[in-house]
Amino acid sequence: MKPTRTILRFLLGGLFLMSTTAWVFTSTEKTSNSLLKPAPKVQRYLYVVTPGVRNYLGYGGHGIQVFDIDNNHRFVKFIPTKGFQKNGKPSNVKGVDVSLATNCLYISTLEALQCLDLTTEKVLWEKEYEGGVDRISISPDGKTIYMPSLEKEFWTVVDAKTGDVMTKIVTNSGSHNTIYGPDGNFVYLAGLKSTMLNVADAKTHTITKKVGPFGADIRPFTINGSQTLVYVNINGLLGFEVGNLVSGQFLHRVVVEGFNIGEVKRHGCPSHGIGMTPDEKEIWLCDGANNRVHIFDNTVMPPVQKTSILVRDMPGWITFSVDGKYAYPSTGDVIDVKTRKIVTSLEDPNYNWVQSEKMVEIHFSGGKAVAAGDQFGIGQLKKAPKKA
Repeated sequence: MKPTRTILRFLLGGLFLMSTTAWVFTSTEKTSNSLLKPAPKVQRYLYVVTPGVRNYLGYGGHGIQVFDIDNNHRFVKFIPTKGFQKNGKPSNVKGVDVSLATNCLYISTLEALQCLDLTTEKVLWEKEYEGGVDRISISPDGKTIYMPSLEKEFWTVVDAKTGDVMTKIVTNSGSHNTIYGPDGNFVYLAGLKSTMLNVADAKTHTITKKVGPFGADIRPFTINGSQTLVYVNINGLLGFEVGNLVSGQFLHRVVVEGFNIGEVKRHGCPSHGIGMTPDEKEIWLCDGANNRVHIFDNTVMPPVQKTSILVRDMPGWITFSVDGKYAYPSTGDVIDVKTRKIVTSLEDPNYNWVQSEKMVEIHFSGGKAVAAGDQFGIGQLKKAPKKA
């Protein structure tokens, strides 16, 4: 009987081993197949909102022109929007921003704020606010919007999901441009009627600091990623000034050399538009009179003028692609940052120029927004420089 039992045990052990091996193989095969399944491709688009140069419909009509960054910035589609005045004419677009938390694009016009779902491309809501609306900025977590009234006394703080007013911040500075700090702790508020930059605590929604005074009233500005330095355009200056966001002190005045101030078509100031490359090595500055973008070395302080690029029209704003490869002045020129060459220009399907001071890069995966750039040309280095 012992040999028989031995044989039976051997056969049963073999069956168990085979079944176990088969399970392991099947399980491994499934795992391998799931690992081999490609992840959804990330699509990089540039959303250009118009009319983004005053109310000029000749620069792209009324709506959103979408361009494929990875396909030589070719036109992809047009998305209609709201934003009409009471007489039925399209209103000036004042700002644009993205919330990944709500998967929405927000567009501010003279009178209202509209919220557009980035997947369905439908406007979910549009609300008018007391005092009108200027250039908005959204918190890094995508939940809160700081919304300046239209050059009036206050900023309105709004819930990004509903558009409901949370509170107001009174500065009496002619509220205008706004930048939410990358760390989410502070918001920088520049007014057209003040030489001081107000700094708001994002938790208490109160002014906790002022930076300046600068040489004249503040126009567009940008900040570095560590939130230690601010670079501001001011009235009457072809150039920019630098301030310390930590101490609140004015630091430097930088004047463009070799060019006259001259007359400008819009905005009333020589330099309206300033941005920092994501690596923070350069400052790019708009010159409205000479149709130029001037480039400064930002690895030294104060920054030093390096070169200039002629663009096709008056630049009134500038920002950069997330990867830092492209510069986007409001003229619709697409500039290779490394070579300084204009590689293409934004055009609609009928080969008409598209220009706007309100544009933002958005990355999509599986039909949802997964990353976004910013409209202000903010630096992306989080570590503070050794010297300021």
